[in-house]
Amino acid sequence: MAQRVCLQRCRLCLIFMILSSTTIKSVTGLAAKSTAMANNHKATTNIILHFFRNDLRLHDNPALVHSVKKGKGLSAMVIPFFCFDPNIYGNTATSEYGSLKCGPKRAKFVTQAVQDLQSSLSKHGSGLLVSYGQEPHEFVSKFMKDVEVSTGPIQWSIVCQEEVLKEEKQVVKAMNRVLPPRSKVETVWGSTMYELNDLPFAEDLGDMPNTFTPFRNKVEKRSEISSPLAAPRKELKECFPSDENLLTTMAPFLSANAVPTLEQLGYNEEQVKEGNTVDSRGVMEFVGGETAALARVQDYIFIKDRLRIYFDTRNGMLGADYSTKFSPWLAFGCVSPRYIAKECKRYEEERGIQNKSTYWVVFELLWRDYCKFFSLKHGNRIFYPNGILSGTPQAPQETWKIYEPTLTAWKEGKTGYPLVDANMREMVATGFMSNRGRQNVCSFLCLDLKQDWRHGGDFFEQHLIDYDVYSNWYNWCAGAGMTGGRINRFNIVKQSKDYDQHGDYVRHWLPELKNVPNDYIHEPWKMTQFQQKEFGVTLGVDYPHRASTAAPPQARDGGPNNKKRNGGRGRAGGRENNDRQASSSRKTNAHNRHQKYDMKSLKEAQINFKK
Repeated sequence: MAQRVCLQRCRLCLIFMILSSTTIKSVTGLAAKSTAMANNHKATTNIILHFFRNDLRLHDNPALVHSVKKGKGLSAMVIPFFCFDPNIYGNTATSEYGSLKCGPKRAKFVTQAVQDLQSSLSKHGSGLLVSYGQEPHEFVSKFMKDVEVSTGPIQWSIVCQEEVLKEEKQVVKAMNRVLPPRSKVETVWGSTMYELNDLPFAEDLGDMPNTFTPFRNKVEKRSEISSPLAAPRKELKECFPSDENLLTTMAPFLSANAVPTLEQLGYNEEQVKEGNTVDSRGVMEFVGGETAALARVQDYIFIKDRLRIYFDTRNGMLGADYSTKFSPWLAFGCVSPRYIAKECKRYEEERGIQNKSTYWVVFELLWRDYCKFFSLKHGNRIFYPNGILSGTPQAPQETWKIYEPTLTAWKEGKTGYPLVDANMREMVATGFMSNRGRQNVCSFLCLDLKQDWRHGGDFFEQHLIDYDVYSNWYNWCAGAGMTGGRINRFNIVKQSKDYDQHGDYVRHWLPELKNVPNDYIHEPWKMTQFQQKEFGVTLGVDYPHRASTAAPPQARDGGPNNKKRNGGRGRAGGRENNDRQASSSRKTNAHNRHQKYDMKSLKEAQINFKK
């Protein structure tokens, strides 16, 4: 009996043990499943990729400030990056006309600017990813995949400065296509002195005047310039990733060695030599970057005290300080136009000097603004053969044409017109040309030689260090008379005598004319054969005979007609960004009667800053 009871108890214990084991296994399995589900539903990480474009600076950068504010609000990481787009840089990146999209001198300037930006970000606890050899959307697509492999699911977004013309907008569209659902590229207005939302015009700028003076009058009276934004140094550090896996993925692009050389960008040996050579005849050496930009502003305005006489010297052509030379840094956003305007205001207050010169620099920045706003209003029409006149009654019936020998002579500085030739040779050798020179060579090509103005803009795009699509392309379009305003035909000989009275500039760039006296320096075709021998220059041998030019154009509202745009765009170089192109056929020399016209304009000026 006792044995039977013990046996039953053993059976009950065995059953309990089996049941207990099953229950434990079930609980353990449930826990494992719960852990797996928790891992599958891990909190998504937010990452903002900040895409630097033509805003290579920390100070007063609206897009950058937006990125870090958004990052703080979402507890997101902010990762800055820059791409050397192979569609722009390198020997194979050419325009429809055969010119380089970006010559080696400008490419060198940009590499310096990117190096400076990368260094500044690193010093403040952030960093800059640098890519080359792949388009921005290709880099973004691969980078996102690499990051997600090492860190898990990510909610991505991209922030960059807003651009308004076709090629720049296509870059944004391409990046939007590679972003995952619910992610997008946010664009933030920047690069202008006046905010777009502060203009006294409709949102689409439909009522904005198509000529500068009425635009300027309304803006100066009704709008105010915002104060520059502080550089978000602390926020950049706080938002930069600290995850080791992510930093490992980023490391190759964060290195100082990630900034490419000209060789790595795809330029050939001759182009590399050109890009790395600084011609001693140039006005100054331009070094890219925010550091150099801010130093130049302080040097020109406060240290050398040149701001107070800018109006009187701005039409010079020799030397570093006849004009501000801010334009290369403005073109790539190494310095903010609002910062420059504010420094001009500070100069007036601290030095007690407020005159036409202190105003005129800000006036030039407003002209630069106008070029971008005009481009926003009219879009790609500024690239059409007839500009904004295309398809309107103002468009004449003739078409733009090209005669290759004439175009080549203009490009090589061999037209036989010394002022034109000297300016063209300066640009090819140094990447820079004065505002006065730009106006003259543009007028000469379009209105005297009657050549297709888009080829001129295309050539400027390749060579100018300070190329900026809005300022430069607008000015070529306007210079050809394709914006509907008054046509500004410059008398080259008269301009030569007014702005290079003693021929110093011409002799500087045309050494074959170094012994030609002042009486003939701007009109060498007037020399007899005996005089040519006496002065050591034979026309047609040492210096070309002057090119045949068309008769002065009659006053008209339009220009050559070609309603169909040829392919892409031949983006123009153009005027120096801080030197306004002539707004009428009258000259703007500080020593002639047009000075009165400038002063009349000045008396009506009202520059207002937000408090």
